[in-house]
Order: sequence, then C-alpha cells, then structure tokens
Amino acid sequence: MKIWHGYSSEHSHNIVMIGRFKTAADAKDADAAISQISDRVRNEGDANREAERYSQALVDLLSKLKIHTITPGELEQFTYDVHVDLKNDRIELWTDEGVVTAFLKVLVDSGARVEVYSAHDYPETEEKKDK
Repeated sequence: MKIWHGYSSEHSHNIVMIGRFKTAADAKDADAAISQISDRVRNEGDANREAERYSQALVDLLSKLKIHTITPGELEQFTYDVHVDLKNDRIELWTDEGVVTAFLKVLVDSGARVEVYSAHDYPETEEKKDK
C-alpha cells in the first residue's frame, strides 16, 4: 500500500503592484507593453506556455519593447487574471496570484519605481480598487 501526502492551499494573495513613472507617457508605454505581451502569449495558446524557449514572435516583440529580463517560464503569468489600470503617471495591477515577477520586470524595465504588497494587510486598498 502506498500513502500519498500532499499539501495545497487556496489562499488568494490579493497582490497590489503599483508602478510609478517619471511621465504619463512612460506609464502609457508600459501599459501598452503589458497588453501586447499578454495578447501575444494568449494568441500562442498552450503550445509555448511551458516551453523552455521563446517563439520567434515573442523574441521579436520583447526586443521591440526593449524588455530583456522575462524568462520563457514567466510568460504564463500573462494569462493570469490580472487587472491593470493606467492612472496618469502610474500603473496599478491587482491579482489573486502569488507569482507576479513578469509584471514586475516589465514595470522595472520600463523605468518604474515599484511598490508591491498584499491588500489583505492594507484593507483600505480594496476601497480604492473599486473607485
């Protein structure tokens, strides 16, 4: 007889990530980059989601966007349920996912100063989210 032990958690992280940019134009460019990468990854479907290499289309897009730090394994994060809100010179991201490194890299590569925290610990953030 084999006994299997496992552990799983359904804890939602309720992550908030705020990228502050020097200009509204920089924030707009980063927002567009997130949208373009998300669209490209979704269009490629499951074929490249767990690939160890980038597709040529993704290489071309990431090069055009001057984003050079995202690994192939992080691309799946662009299929997650993430709410992105552009507000003048900042971008706010909201997600229940715990892994958000790809978004962090886009913001940093785009020149943002980034703040990341759990809205569970700062409930006043939830009120701002709904506005």
